[in-house]
Amino acid sequence: MGTHQENAKVFKALCDPKRLAILEQLRSGEKCACVLQEPMDLTQSGLSYHMKILCDSGLVLSRQEGKWTHYRLSEVGRDEAVKLLLAITTPDADQEGKCLSCGR
Repeated sequence: MGTHQENAKVFKALCDPKRLAILEQLRSGEKCACVLQEPMDLTQSGLSYHMKILCDSGLVLSRQEGKWTHYRLSEVGRDEAVKLLLAITTPDADQEGKCLSCGR
């Protein structure tokens, strides 16, 4: 697990309806920014904003081809996000049921 700041990037990427819709579109394969932009009714700068958050989270990878950027889902990013969610939601067996202040 990374720092809280790094981990928050994953959840920030997942907490916006437009970004979830973009992820849904990318499930069928790599897409050019122009293809993602149209159904989302986003300006180029609006799409760019959301794609930066998705790429910074590690969930999406990008590559440049001429003036267009192409995006695809990252298997490594997905696996890391799943591990992170499991890690932060799985009780620590050594501490389960104990108060950190009084030890009871």
